[in-house]
Amino acid sequence: MQITNLVDPRGMVYSSNVYLIRGDRNAIEDVNCLVDVGNDASVIDQIKRMTTRVGKKAIDQVILTHSHFDHTALLPRIRELFNPVVYAYSAFAGADVVLRDGQILRCGDRDVQVIHTPGHSDDSICLYCEADGTLFVGDTPVIIWSASGVYQECFVRALARLCERDVRTIYFGHGNPVTVDAQTVLAESLKNVLTARLKELANGRNPDVSSAEEPAPLIAA
Repeated sequence: MQITNLVDPRGMVYSSNVYLIRGDRNAIEDVNCLVDVGNDASVIDQIKRMTTRVGKKAIDQVILTHSHFDHTALLPRIRELFNPVVYAYSAFAGADVVLRDGQILRCGDRDVQVIHTPGHSDDSICLYCEADGTLFVGDTPVIIWSASGVYQECFVRALARLCERDVRTIYFGHGNPVTVDAQTVLAESLKNVLTARLKELANGRNPDVSSAEEPAPLIAA
């Protein structure tokens, strides 16, 4: 699996990272995939400069980690130019395929698993490649340094599922990847989240229900 971030962090346009996944040998059967499309039009020029096999599409599919603007704004142009199959966990932007938790997709020359991680948004997902130990998290908060905040049970369960995987590299929607001690980072975050929930319960507050009996914010600001 070849992973290339097509967004220049020095760019002037606010955008998520856009990851191009290709097979190691760029074989005709490999599935060229974008994880998110971002908001930076320079991504299109980079795709056009990428070499691919004769008769092979530059982009076969797009997987959206969630529906926020900075991750999806370029989608209409990507559709127009490359005609990929678009996957998302909701029908946002007319996704061609609405994903299911646990679904397996082919990306490059590897299989990846869809893991629903509600928290940053209801439709947030992570993508996990067991063969390489890689995890694409979009904006799912997986680095949590403080044992404070309000975290709903659905997010805690999702984070616990990520900790069960053999994760060696974490690719984020913004910023640089974690390439060292990724498993330790996840475990420490889960520990802090669980401690924060225990504090809320000890203080007589239910992290899953607000004082107005409405669903509490998934992730505290």
